[in-house]
This record gives sequence, C-alpha cells and structure tokens, in this order.
Amino acid sequence: MIDSFRKQILIISFSNLERDPRVYRQILFLKDNYRLISAGLSDPHVTGVSFYPIPNKGLTLPQKIGMGIQLKMNQFEAVYWASDMVRKAYRQLKDQSFDLIIANDLNTLPLSLSLASKCGHKVLLDAHEYEPRHFDDNWLFNFFFKDYWDYICRKYLPQVDAMTTVCQGIADEYKRVYGVECGVLTNAPFYEKLEPKPVHQDDRIHIIHHGGLHTSRRLENMILLMDHLDERFTLDLMLVPNKPRYFRKLKKLAQRSKRIHFRDPVPMQHIAKEINDYDIGLFLLWPGAFNYRMALPNKLFEFIQGRLCIAIWPSPEMARLVREHNIGVVAEDFSIESMASALNQLTTERINHFKEQSHKSASVLCAKKNQEVLQNLVSKLLEN
Repeated sequence: MIDSFRKQILIISFSNLERDPRVYRQILFLKDNYRLISAGLSDPHVTGVSFYPIPNKGLTLPQKIGMGIQLKMNQFEAVYWASDMVRKAYRQLKDQSFDLIIANDLNTLPLSLSLASKCGHKVLLDAHEYEPRHFDDNWLFNFFFKDYWDYICRKYLPQVDAMTTVCQGIADEYKRVYGVECGVLTNAPFYEKLEPKPVHQDDRIHIIHHGGLHTSRRLENMILLMDHLDERFTLDLMLVPNKPRYFRKLKKLAQRSKRIHFRDPVPMQHIAKEINDYDIGLFLLWPGAFNYRMALPNKLFEFIQGRLCIAIWPSPEMARLVREHNIGVVAEDFSIESMASALNQLTTERINHFKEQSHKSASVLCAKKNQEVLQNLVSKLLEN
C-alpha cells in the first residue's frame, strides 16, 4: 500500500480552474489523498491545493499571421512551444517534482510530457473532447489547425500512461484513428439532495436552458422554438454573457415573445438548486461539429440533478442516456418542428413522470462513480 499523502500530483489546464467544472471536480476528487498542485488561468480556491498562475495575454495580429504561416509549413513543434502559456508554465514548473501529472486537454500534453520526463514519472491525459475535429464545421479550423492537432495526437498520445475523455463515442474515435485505449469520465456533477417539484397547478410549463455562449451551438434555435410551442410553455435563458455581441443578438431576437426571459447566471455549484423550480431542461445543440454530435455535456447532468424532464435533439450520446433512464423526450430529428411536436404532446402527468425518473437516476448519474474511477486509475498509475 502506497503512502498516498506523500505523492505529489500536478493538475494542469489552460482554463479558469474555479469555473471549469471538469477540472474542478478532479481537484475535489483527489485533494484528500494526495498533495495537489494546480496550474491554470485562475486559482481554484480549494483549501490545501497549491496554485501556479499561467497568464494568457493572447496573440497580436502579427503573431497570429506568423503562426498561420508556420502551421501551413507544418512547423507544428515551433507553433506549440512558441505559445506564451506553454513557455510561462514550463518556466514556473520545470524545477518541481511530481509523481503524476494530469494534463487536461491536448494543449497541455506536450508540456506535461516534457515536465514528467525530468522526474521520470507518469502522465494521465484527460482529453475532454476530440481535438482533431473540434470545430470541423469551420473552414478556418480545417485549414489551419486540423493537421496540427492530428500531428499532436500521432506524436504524443502513444507516450501517455493513461487517457480519459467525456463519453464512449469520443473514446471510440480516439481508438479508431490513433489506436489508443481511452477510458470514460463523464461530466456528471456531485449529487444534490433535492426533490422533483410537480408542474405548477396552473399547468404552466417552465423551461430552462443554462450555459455559455457559443455561436456554433446556434442557441437562437431555442428562441425560435417558442414560436411553435403552445401557450403553456415559457422559456428562461440563464446564459454566461461571454460573447457580448451574440448575447445582444439573442436578447433582441427574444423580444418576439413575452414568454421568453433572461436570468443572471449563478456559480456552477448552485446550478442544480437554482433550476429545481423548473419543469424542463432544454438543450438544442446543433450537430455541425463532431464534438457537438458526440456531446455529453455538464448541463445534461445538471438537469438531472435539478430533477427536471429533459428535452433534446437526437445527439447520440445524450439521446442514449435520456432513453436508457427514461428521463425526457428526444426529438425525431434536428429540426425545430420535431422538437416542438415532442413538447406539445407532453401532458402534465408525463412531465411529472420524467421528473420522477430524473430523481431516481440522480444518485447514479452523479460524480460518485467518476470519483471512484479516477481514484482507482490514479492509484494504479502511482503503484506502477
């Protein structure tokens, strides 16, 4: 049996650690059994966890042009190691010794492997999503970055000691293309001790969608959906206004209906409690990019913890989970009309049934299983 309290683990991510739910959960899963060091754009503010900031000042226009030229000349190593975040992280961490490094996303992988080589220890890659086709519906991504991420995968994935991602569909794609074994850690949050609330006595059906703003997700479809729903339905949007221009566009579009309202976002730890008063959690994710087609996002599990009926388009990973646990409706196709048809057919009794099913599933579709999987994986890596 290893003395785990003497083992030191670096968790690194080029993200805001306090607001990145997946990385934040990793920290909480492991903090009681290991000496944790975190590195990212902002402090996770977890007691007992050390933090190294990695500032991101962005690229100037000449730097972007230079990077574009290097990418088209296949100078992929030069592009990676010229990154300001990579260089700053390397300078801060190169003299530290770690027993294990958990690299989040492929953009931290070459750096993590370089740091690990100095102390001869292990690297666990949590790939999150499928980077080589992350935005494969965008010509700029395909023109500049597709070959770059393919190179990173082909060179560096065989060097990792273990690898995880968010769902089986993405794990299968990594296996098919790159021949690497990839485990699954879903984006399920911690269990919330809540009860499902029945639809209001006036039979008004309250729909909620929450999350960040990404134009490629086509969130406007959920606003347009309201034109096709009967008068029972209202829609609240609780959005992080990270893209102000797009946010203004959505608010202007929403003026078409008095049944659409905007709410201020809440910290991720409070989402399930905040949405518990609603009836339906709605997510119409446009399947343009591969990662969107394979998405199994945080918000789906937050809907479950909030004890909601779920309404989605037929994205395969989400649809499989919704059908398997009988927790909501899946539209026949990726159209507004098909989603409207599925929702308009719902009765109050049926919605309450789905909310009860979410309640039954909440103790299974939560972070506990992922915590056990990650703790076992880390323990095996350290023992070996």
